[in-house]
Amino acid sequence: MVYAYVLITVSIGKIKEVIEAVKKIDGVIEADVITGPYDAIAKIKANDLGELTKTVIQQIHYIEGVIDTTTAIVISV
Repeated sequence: MVYAYVLITVSIGKIKEVIEAVKKIDGVIEADVITGPYDAIAKIKANDLGELTKTVIQQIHYIEGVIDTTTAIVISV
């Protein structure tokens, strides 16, 4: 199992629609609006890196209002 945090930059006036759409995606554990350089954050779980990549690139990136994402994969130390 792979976990990641996806930091999302959203166009002005679209945050409500984007966060609602992100919450509906399979694998999204939690999604919140945040302050700072990013507008939203989502915690995602996937079976492997391939599935994680598909979730970010083929689903989150296609939501109207999403400008950019930064993905931070959770690692064990």
